[in-house]
Amino acid sequence: MFVTRLISGVILLAIMIGAVCLGGPVLYAFLLVISLIGMFELYRAVGVRKRSENLLTIIAYAGAIGFYVLVWFGRRDYYLPGILAAMIALLFIYVFLYPNYHADQVMAAFFGIVYVAVSLSFIYQTRALKDGAFSVWLIFICSWGCDTMAYVTGRLFGKHKLAPVLSPKKTVEGAIGGVAGAAVIGGIYAACVGRFMTTGVNTILVFPLISAVGALVSMVGDLAASAIKRNHNIKDYGKLIPGHGGILDRYDSVIITAPIIYLLAYITVV
Repeated sequence: MFVTRLISGVILLAIMIGAVCLGGPVLYAFLLVISLIGMFELYRAVGVRKRSENLLTIIAYAGAIGFYVLVWFGRRDYYLPGILAAMIALLFIYVFLYPNYHADQVMAAFFGIVYVAVSLSFIYQTRALKDGAFSVWLIFICSWGCDTMAYVTGRLFGKHKLAPVLSPKKTVEGAIGGVAGAAVIGGIYAACVGRFMTTGVNTILVFPLISAVGALVSMVGDLAASAIKRNHNIKDYGKLIPGHGGILDRYDSVIITAPIIYLLAYITVV
């Protein structure tokens, strides 16, 4: 199992690094694909998709694709109308096909668009910012860096449970170590790439701060994904990535971190 997990993890990481480095259409297409897969996993887990594909999921996938079209053309002024249009379309299905679908299915279908597709699109949008080729990596420093450092710190010093009912193995000490570790990694990263950036901001001060805030948010994303799985009595969202589970199992913290890093990078770096 460890060897399988290691190999699949390395392959996934290589694909992710390649897509982010190339940016543009490659990263865009990669994120669109994993967004649709992630939505599929979520809908299967929470019961929106119980048998074959239904009209709710078809409309939700179409809404996600439509949002990505707006992202490709940079139409930020249409983001909110686009999201509202997807919600109204789902409500049309709910109302005129009543009682085929329950209210919780409709809400979950809309949640999937925003939680998975919209959130993941901010990786592409961060990459497209000025100096985004450098700022985008903060998303992964915050998410996976924090996760690794929290695990190590928790194993060594963990005593106080962070969320005993939801995730008994996570500790307060691990959380502190994760945030501090992400900040340190962010500072080291800034020292390495700062001289190549065109911004006048002191990245050695800004990047650790962004990394610390992002790390806090990433832990919420991780715990939220765990809560959804516990609510529906499943261990993993899928089996796409051997040893890791599904897309949502691997990108659970990235999903929430990406929009925050985009916002912070847009405010401080651009």
